[in-house]
Amino acid sequence: METSPIPVVTVQTAPFDDQRPGTNGLRRKTAVFEGKKNYLQNYIQSLLSSIDLRDRQGCTMVVGSDGRYFSRAAIEVIVQMAAANGIGRLVIGHNGLLSTPAVSCIIRKIKAIGGIILTASHNPGGPGGDFGIKFNVANGGPSPDTVMERIHQVSRTLEEYAICPDLRIDLSRLGRQEFDLENKFKPFRVEIVDSVEVYLQLLRNIFDFTAIKSFLTGPDQLKIHIDAMNGVMGPYVRRILCDELGAPANSAVNCVPLEDFGGRPPEPNLTYATSVVDAMKGGDFGFGAAFDADGDRYMILGENGFFVNPSDSVAIMAANLSAIPFFRQYGVKGFARSMATSTALDRVAKAMKLALYETPTGWRYFGNLMDSGRCSLCGEESFGTGSDHIREKDGLWSVLMWLSIMAARKLSVEQIVREHWAKFGRNYFCRFDYEGLDPRAAFYLMRDLEAVISDKAFTNQKFAVGDHMYSVERADNFEYIDPVDGSVVRNQVSVGRLLRHCNFPSTSSCGCAVSIQLQEFYIAV
Repeated sequence: METSPIPVVTVQTAPFDDQRPGTNGLRRKTAVFEGKKNYLQNYIQSLLSSIDLRDRQGCTMVVGSDGRYFSRAAIEVIVQMAAANGIGRLVIGHNGLLSTPAVSCIIRKIKAIGGIILTASHNPGGPGGDFGIKFNVANGGPSPDTVMERIHQVSRTLEEYAICPDLRIDLSRLGRQEFDLENKFKPFRVEIVDSVEVYLQLLRNIFDFTAIKSFLTGPDQLKIHIDAMNGVMGPYVRRILCDELGAPANSAVNCVPLEDFGGRPPEPNLTYATSVVDAMKGGDFGFGAAFDADGDRYMILGENGFFVNPSDSVAIMAANLSAIPFFRQYGVKGFARSMATSTALDRVAKAMKLALYETPTGWRYFGNLMDSGRCSLCGEESFGTGSDHIREKDGLWSVLMWLSIMAARKLSVEQIVREHWAKFGRNYFCRFDYEGLDPRAAFYLMRDLEAVISDKAFTNQKFAVGDHMYSVERADNFEYIDPVDGSVVRNQVSVGRLLRHCNFPSTSSCGCAVSIQLQEFYIAV
């Protein structure tokens, strides 16, 4: 029996004035996406319409989520609208799940035009939590400012969207599903793929899996404790660390993705990842790690709960790249860090005689450096580290970096960190987050802070901390000129040593968020 082609429907709508994407796409309370009529549809149409029609027709896009509440419903809408807007093929993770690093990996592998990631990173899930939509471009990385601005401009005047409301897919069935649409010459194709396989293949080409497996299973095996925090990383941890690399199944906890992440924020830090922190303090494990909801951020702990701050982590990776086959084969081009990250990486770059780039907050600024061959390793203070194997920060890659370094050097986490401090000196770093602030109060705080640091008398001002005296070495409103395309980013406040960097991101979806990094003072050990 022949089935009739699925109709394409045009729906009238009205624009919303709050759909400007930020550093991590568009994030709002889940209730906004779920409850406001056409809010989700408007943004998806704006995103699709921002792609040139000639590029959009028949192209391939990737879709994945961290499994949070409302993801399945949103994926259904995205599929229906992608079909109606001329996308030729969607590649979607099994049950809608794909980590952010895996999305970047697949985009690059199949040469897709881009990918849509449904995540609000480490923000809470569930009906009362947060939801987000992020668009990664053809290089696998986050949208640059120009793309985000195009999306915003479309959203401001949007009057209609196109959708195939009768189109239904089965996210649980691996393989290809094809659909005939009205007035379309070619069928619309959806491919449901294994969430882990393509990403696993990439990691096999980067690391010495045999050496890591021996380290985790040999006579002097390292006992590890990994917390997936009920986010998307559960299947990746089970498949890669346990099945592939031999870690016992009980090494991994909270590996079932849950829509509310078990009722806690999926944030890998000492405050929220208490399960792994408490387990490591017991002294039974030599290595611990936790991941955020979408798998791009991580935390590293050593025996007895020894904490590795993210600024030290990227610097230690940089100093030990010779332990990784990928870097031995392709070499090391340079390093980069966000302006809110300590200068520990700078010291390694100087010792290795490599370039160091200081960028604004936001992973998208690393993409140009990598694409132009300037940067091999980069990191930021918010537990994100990555390399040019993809164009995203990568939590599991970071864990495998640490395990590779430990296997090569036959040292514990704490020994590696302390030897690094002894060689390069120690950079002290501290971060404070203020969330849900009144925007007016945050505005005045920023205004007053800029007035203080703009005063020439502030530089060299001395501050007493206990019996020690510190002075400000540098204070400025950080400005970045991209060495590749010449674009300029301004108004990134930084205050140098004792108050080395102060970074104030723009208003978040949940109200005004002010993140203050009070760093850094340096001690030669």
